[in-house]
Amino acid sequence: MPERTSGPRPSALVIGGGTTGMLAAAVLRDLAHVTVVETDVLPEQPAPRKGLPQARHAHVLWSGGVRALEDLLPGVTEELIARGARRVPIMSGMVSKAPSGQWFRRFSNSHHVNIVCSRDLLDATIRAAVLRRPGLTVRERTELVGLEGSADRVTGARVRGPEHEEILTADLVVDASGRGSRAPVWLTELGLPPVREKVVDAGVGYASRIYRAPAGAGDDFPIVNVQADPTRPPGRGGIILPIEDGQWLVTLAGTRGGQPSRDAGEFVAFAQLLAHPVIGDLLAKAEPLSDVVTTRSTANKRRYFEKMPLWPAGFAVLGDAVAGYNPVYGHGLTAAAQSVVALRQVLADHDLASAGTARRIQRSAARPVGQAWDLAVGQDAFYPGATDEPPSRAERLAAAFIDRAVDAGARNPHALRALLDVMSMERPPARLLAPDMLFRVLLGRKQPLLDAPPLTDAERQAAGL
Repeated sequence: MPERTSGPRPSALVIGGGTTGMLAAAVLRDLAHVTVVETDVLPEQPAPRKGLPQARHAHVLWSGGVRALEDLLPGVTEELIARGARRVPIMSGMVSKAPSGQWFRRFSNSHHVNIVCSRDLLDATIRAAVLRRPGLTVRERTELVGLEGSADRVTGARVRGPEHEEILTADLVVDASGRGSRAPVWLTELGLPPVREKVVDAGVGYASRIYRAPAGAGDDFPIVNVQADPTRPPGRGGIILPIEDGQWLVTLAGTRGGQPSRDAGEFVAFAQLLAHPVIGDLLAKAEPLSDVVTTRSTANKRRYFEKMPLWPAGFAVLGDAVAGYNPVYGHGLTAAAQSVVALRQVLADHDLASAGTARRIQRSAARPVGQAWDLAVGQDAFYPGATDEPPSRAERLAAAFIDRAVDAGARNPHALRALLDVMSMERPPARLLAPDMLFRVLLGRKQPLLDAPPLTDAERQAAGL
């Protein structure tokens, strides 16, 4: 940590009490007095809340995010497991069909492990782990109206609570308010130039429903994932996520012209229209426990704060407020946790209130954001109407190489491990260009492709297939 003077303790203000905001607050409270501003009332137990409508749909925390989360809050993954979350090894615990049509083989792999549970349980467990330690003030039912300060330095924020509006001063303001962040507007109000943004919108619609798992499908039933093919629109996909309390959280997705509806009577029928009907077949034996919920807020949207020619001291943006991704790839939570690790690394070497610290935070946080962005738009950019700019020649060549890498992964577990290094956000995309991976993609021994989902006989019997 940088040396501290004997002056008054700095103050930090975190906008948003979701996962990113709580993780950021956990880092900042070791260095400053921290206030978290949240528009909702945060439930003590896992429960829905208005400010997190996407929680109704499937989420996973890839192993790169699991490592980041445990690094920030040691012991929290065991708390999640104790409360009903599952530690799922990838690939032995997953049955997955690639966008290009191949079924991936299942094999023992202790390295890549995802945490799987409802988003409500994940958020509640993280929130409890953060709030049980002193050093935080949470202001619920309070919204940010605008930033205080100038184009050179942010000095705090104007907030509106249940009773009145006031100014909260801070040496560092961290915006973790999610997809709906108004940071670009707040910055232009201070006299800064517009933030460059990019949107890649495949027009994906989601429909989700909770089922009671069939009686024989125990706690070790695999994730079942049928991915959409962007070369054959409308892209339809789906996932069964076995979560806590013997439940399956099922999310179905489709792009323009093939989006799932809110009609419960159409849910299973839609699942049977996917590239393989296995999800529909499994749901035919399961009991629905909830209504169908839908969303169309799935566009990939990135704000390039790190490339601003000017950036004010005392202000940083993290999580979905920087970039939101098509949830089907499951990288939003992982990128957010890794961005908070980047925040901590910067603050280990630079004083929180120093002039250049906020810009360093923004640039460091952009690295995991960029990786998650490339993984998402590398697929979504190929859907009709997703972007005003068609994929470039370089992007098409990269996509063709990824297709070959996926094909190699479906035929060779060693190649799949390398692919998972990148998909799990444990290694950068350059991992796919390492000599061992290039050999397996271009020349390596390849087994025949599977012609059916690799469920075991016991899993088929337990699910009533």
